Amino acid sequence: MAQIGITKMSSKGQVVIPLEMRGNIGEGDKLIVMTNQGQIILKKADDFDKNIEGDLKFAKRTEEAWKSYDLGEFTSMDSEKFLEEMEKW
Repeated sequence: MAQIGITKMSSKGQVVIPLEMRGNIGEGDKLIVMTNQGQIILKKADDFDKNIEGDLKFAKRTEEAWKSYDLGEFTSMDSEKFLEEMEKW
């Protein structure tokens, strides 16, 4: 299931990944940074080839969702229903 967190960039361009989202990322691990129409995607370098297709599909669905939101085409739902919908992704 996707997680959402908030962070900010420092004046030196550094971004902290929230602790609960670091999972199996450790100090010194190399990360690949991709951008796509306003989205920034971080991926562990050793996982890159294994999961790129799924990551690109997720990025595309996220992009489509933001476009719908910007157009006012969104649905309001409680957190339980939201989590049910997220499981489908």
